[in-house]
Amino acid sequence: MRELFASAYGDSLFTASPVAIFLRITTAVLLGGIVAWIHARTAGGNRESGIPLQATLVLLAGLIAMVTQVIGDNVARAFSLVGALSIVRFRTVVRDTRDTAFVIFAVAVGMAVGAQAPWAAIAGVSVLGITAYLLSKRPGAIELAEDHADTYRLIIRASADLDLEQAAGSIIDGVFANRRIAALRTTKQGACLDHCFTVTLRNGSGRDPQELIRALNRIEGVQEVRLLHRDVEEESNKS
Repeated sequence: MRELFASAYGDSLFTASPVAIFLRITTAVLLGGIVAWIHARTAGGNRESGIPLQATLVLLAGLIAMVTQVIGDNVARAFSLVGALSIVRFRTVVRDTRDTAFVIFAVAVGMAVGAQAPWAAIAGVSVLGITAYLLSKRPGAIELAEDHADTYRLIIRASADLDLEQAAGSIIDGVFANRRIAALRTTKQGACLDHCFTVTLRNGSGRDPQELIRALNRIEGVQEVRLLHRDVEEESNKS
């Protein structure tokens, strides 16, 4: 049986015991879970939107540990894997640079475990976990995260000759606070103007955002109203 596997995979199949390989990947997954837990405890803001990223961190740590063991000390194999993985394209935009740091965190943990340096991974998780916790407790961090959780993009398409501020400014301010213009763009060959606002929900307003949309749609000259959460990608807009 050994000769059969050796003829198919070479003698390198037996350089590491299966128990050791499973242990390394399992350790990477467990440490990746700790990284995801640190992210969940320190990120703040919208916890629901962070769940997919936290699951990715766990899987990424285990995958990198596996890839590191596959590469080993073989330079040719490393270049082959880089070429194979370069065809992968990710369409998800990581809006928070802090999330990018956690992705690199999970990659480093998986690489350390896969390279048989588990103490480097444990030390990194410990030190960086404490650092992330301390940074999350800095003044204003919690308030900023809560503000981001209730931040929306309000997009109103109206006729170019409509004074939107005069027609709808008071209506918008009744539901949202901290309104600021984020972008203006013409559509329908200049006949319409898209007003893109960044807004946050006003505490205690007691009004449903759907009521706002219905009120805006009743204004003569308003052709379309969209309300998107800041983490939702805007769909392609056909003029």
